[in-house]
Amino acid sequence: MTTAPEKIAGILGGMGPEATVDLMRRIIAHTDARDDIDHVRCIVDNNPKVPSRIKALLEGGGEDPGPCMADMARKLEAWGADFLCIACNTAHNYYPSVRNAVRIPVLHMVELTVQAVARQRPDVKKLGIMASPAVRLTHLYEEPCRRFGIQAVYASPMQEQRLLGVIKDIKAGHTGDSVRAAFGEIVSDVKEQGAQGIAIACTELGIIGGDYGIFSVDAADVLARTIVEMAKGTTAL
Repeated sequence: MTTAPEKIAGILGGMGPEATVDLMRRIIAHTDARDDIDHVRCIVDNNPKVPSRIKALLEGGGEDPGPCMADMARKLEAWGADFLCIACNTAHNYYPSVRNAVRIPVLHMVELTVQAVARQRPDVKKLGIMASPAVRLTHLYEEPCRRFGIQAVYASPMQEQRLLGVIKDIKAGHTGDSVRAAFGEIVSDVKEQGAQGIAIACTELGIIGGDYGIFSVDAADVLARTIVEMAKGTTAL
């Protein structure tokens, strides 16, 4: 009896670069490996030159990232990837551009994250979405949450701007105590609004981690686990 060959993961990365490396660390951590050969083969385009999602979605006038991401997807497919993923929550606003550019499956991190919340804690009906303002403005989490009877809750306007500052700090390499403390205060804000759990819905925020006294699901971790399952053939898209 022959075993089906493992699938090769293609990763649209660079949004930002450290978050992409963090995703790859998570893939390694979630792989049951005893030697190099047991790990998942990944083809990674760690491309920090993707046009800014923040400029395009928040500031206006920025270059559309969609064509660049579609080109990355086509190249990853040509290089041998069997399925793709996008290592950035906000960039999922351009998921259709990627999906329509290739013939292979494309994982949807946002939908996978909400599914994980519903599976792990079906009692959670208010979910704090810890993400950049662009995620709120583009309603990326609303429809997946609605399908499971979950209300998406966001930081109050002032705290949302602090959260954007935290994300920018992490992108700049600042992950110290002051950044972590600020994020903890923002989590407290969504808890006060009735959130029963939080989704770490920015791959930068997953870098600092932490226990904030509330049920949490990290989108990057959900994606990493799914990549391993897809590659090993234990789940199908």
